[in-house]
Amino acid sequence: MEKLMISGGRPLQGTVTISGAKNSAIALIPAAILAESEVILDNLPLLSDVAVYSEILEELGATVSWDGNSMRIDPSHIISLPMPNGPVKKLRASYYMMGALLGRFKETTIGLPGGCNFEPRPIDQHIKGFEALGATVTNEHGAIHLHAKELKGAKIYLDVVSVGATINIMLAATRAKGSTIIENAAKEPEIIDVATLLNSMGASIKGAGTETIRIEGKSELHGCRHSIIPDRIQAGTYMIAAAATRGNVLIDNVIPKHLEALTAKLIEMGVGIEELDESIRVIGKPSYEHVDVKALVYPGFATDLQSPMTSLLTQAQGVSVLSDFVYSNRFKHVPELIRMGAKIRVEGRSAIIEGHSLNAAKVKAADLRAGAALVIAGLTVEEGVTEVGGVEFIDRGYDNLVTNLRELGADVWRQTL
Repeated sequence: MEKLMISGGRPLQGTVTISGAKNSAIALIPAAILAESEVILDNLPLLSDVAVYSEILEELGATVSWDGNSMRIDPSHIISLPMPNGPVKKLRASYYMMGALLGRFKETTIGLPGGCNFEPRPIDQHIKGFEALGATVTNEHGAIHLHAKELKGAKIYLDVVSVGATINIMLAATRAKGSTIIENAAKEPEIIDVATLLNSMGASIKGAGTETIRIEGKSELHGCRHSIIPDRIQAGTYMIAAAATRGNVLIDNVIPKHLEALTAKLIEMGVGIEELDESIRVIGKPSYEHVDVKALVYPGFATDLQSPMTSLLTQAQGVSVLSDFVYSNRFKHVPELIRMGAKIRVEGRSAIIEGHSLNAAKVKAADLRAGAALVIAGLTVEEGVTEVGGVEFIDRGYDNLVTNLRELGADVWRQTL
């Protein structure tokens, strides 16, 4: 086990290159199972979740090899082994194996997923979609068993907008007979990324990125090569860190449109922003105005940036209100920030944040994005060393974090517990 040590008070300066999107990768890797020949995924982030997926695929009989940040997956000899336990328990996104294996083999058993536990996230909408496609779904000793004689296209309305359910249903429906329509679908860029891969594999998916997705099922899909989109959450985290430290950082390899909600709030605070074709420069200022932020489904302000944004708002003048309308209880970072001297109180779905300088302290990440928030907080501290535990959560979403921060001038290092 390790912890991150941060001696803050240094403005971040320089350029950071953003890696492939974690939230795409965790869906694209299982999507490769639907092909009958080799799939190559370029620009993969080297994260713990990706390593777990590699382990799962090999357990099922796939051949997996690496060339830098490119993953070669040959799923031609894969079989649908029951996986009630083991690696699937290590990550939340193991539920994508349900849609992929159901689509290809019409049967699978997957242990209920693990990963970050900041709030219970039910998979009822996933199950609703699988059942509409003709699958029987049962919970057997903590594992989900799915079986179908055949999958048939259906019209499916999601009761709540869910990225996971949208992708999972899409995966299964690509190998179903006939047409599937997903209504009230999520619109995140990662969904478009998955649809692009599947279409390159021979699927017929239209409307990804809108509230209605139409899928014509195919009996067989083939391999292809696909480059993953940049990680908008990683990019947003570095943007927030640059602003919080009053730095000047060029965030390279980004799609600026994916970050519009964050960019708008940073500008409202008084942060300097320069947008280029595939990069964004963030120029910190001596003081910031308080703002109110509402985390919403895309294209609103990303819930995954809510925690890091909390740390930045401690550096603003006056009182800011940050509300999360995606998850009602995603504030496990707040008690740790209070340990660092933050003046924050949580009321229902909102955190009321009074601008106040922070102090060094020993804190611990309770989930991935909470960890990012604590790192940003530590970078703002003028004196002392902040110790951040729970590094295993941070490693799920940020590859090369210490290296990147050090190249930007931060005094950050890992220390074995």
